[in-house]
Amino acid sequence: MGKIMVEKLLRDCGEVRCIYLLIRAKKGIDPAQRKEEYVKNIVFDQVREQCGARLDKIRLIRGDILSEGLGLSEDDHRELVENVEMVFHCAANVRFDQHIRQAVDINLNGTIRVLTLAEKMRKLVSFVHVSTSYCQCNEAVLEEKHYPAPQNPEGISKMVGLLDDDILDLITPRLLNNLPNTYAYTKALTEDMVYQYRGKLPIAIARPSIVTAAMREPLPGWGEGTNGPTGLLIGAGRGVIRSMHCNGEYLADFMPVDLTMNAIIAIGTERMRDPRKEEVMYYNLTSSADNPISWGEVLEMGRSVLNDNPFCFALWYPDGSIKSNYLYHLLCVIFFHYLPAYLIDFLLVLLRRKPFLVKVQKRISAGLTILQYYTTKEWIFRCENAKSLYRRLSHDDRKRFYFDVTEINYQTYLYDFILGARQYILKEAPETLPQARKLLRKLYIMDKIVQIALYVFGLWLFWTYLELITGSIQFVFDTAIVGLRGSTTVRQGL
Repeated sequence: MGKIMVEKLLRDCGEVRCIYLLIRAKKGIDPAQRKEEYVKNIVFDQVREQCGARLDKIRLIRGDILSEGLGLSEDDHRELVENVEMVFHCAANVRFDQHIRQAVDINLNGTIRVLTLAEKMRKLVSFVHVSTSYCQCNEAVLEEKHYPAPQNPEGISKMVGLLDDDILDLITPRLLNNLPNTYAYTKALTEDMVYQYRGKLPIAIARPSIVTAAMREPLPGWGEGTNGPTGLLIGAGRGVIRSMHCNGEYLADFMPVDLTMNAIIAIGTERMRDPRKEEVMYYNLTSSADNPISWGEVLEMGRSVLNDNPFCFALWYPDGSIKSNYLYHLLCVIFFHYLPAYLIDFLLVLLRRKPFLVKVQKRISAGLTILQYYTTKEWIFRCENAKSLYRRLSHDDRKRFYFDVTEINYQTYLYDFILGARQYILKEAPETLPQARKLLRKLYIMDKIVQIALYVFGLWLFWTYLELITGSIQFVFDTAIVGLRGSTTVRQGL
């Protein structure tokens, strides 16, 4: 998200004088070298070619949201206080299984440190906090409004700092109160913490749903990392994910990263135009209400695209499916995830190679367990504020800062998404597609051979046990007849 925002501001907001980026220090690497590495990323190619001088507007500030005072030097602190007019706070830990101490320190305490600095900024006209549309998982409908935190954010911050891990582990379930993970919990706390600064800062809160690869800019299908749907796509495409607990009729909700960041920039500008600090503006950035698509439809479209554009490496033929029945899903996980993993690892041990697949499957299962909470529940989001903001944009700004979700063509988008995952994450060039398709055909044949063998084996077992069962029943029946005849003879004798 950060790179897309910086690239967009440089390319389409030429009047911006400087972009300050808070960046953690790396041992032995100075900020100038880190900036050089940063702008070498492929997303900045267009800026480099068309307006390369604008890259000089990037100013790296060495700091860390985990440190008191953000770890800023006196000179950097002074420069930010005197010059910054707009803050976009996107930094967060998006790991759903993070321990509550780390989640609180990054998501809650990190935000408190940013708010403390923002309060000192003399020219600040807009503070945009990026939250998530899944910050209130216990709500049937997420409105564009303030929701009180489950507990006092400052109290939780102090408590987590005082207690040791053993005690925190004991009380975490009680704190979450049916929330699915520490990510959702700390995001709810953080939103309330930001809300408490109303009247002091001009605040807007953006709540995007699942952020996925770019739809158009700077490159169709571009993305980084393997969190969420991207990791699921890669795991399924490589044949290691073959079952997922999901209600295929429920609506999927995801936002391409370019639409998300266009909306957040527009929100920052809208906040700047409204001087009333006592009000907090809320915007839900979601797609399911205005451009609905079910998880089942996403799967079928993705399967079709993936079969035509497979990955270069796969352990087995990608033929997974979603299961609405949890017990059926568990059986499939046992037979199609873990049993093959143990078998392959056993063969690797025999070949004196290092086993790895069981460990991979355990990580996948943990990730799926977290993700499945969101795919087996119906989500309803209201996004009138976001739609109203888009309608107020000028014609030119709608073209430059597009975030109308009705423009998402899912067939085209999933095609770009999958090819983007191949090229930008797995580093598989388009020229490798013919080779990947050959591999897919081989895996398909192997998969069918194994299926036929399993069916034959199953039939053999069935007939074998059927004969045994039939023989046993016949034996019992014959014994019973003999017994009855014996009883008759005895009665006749008497």
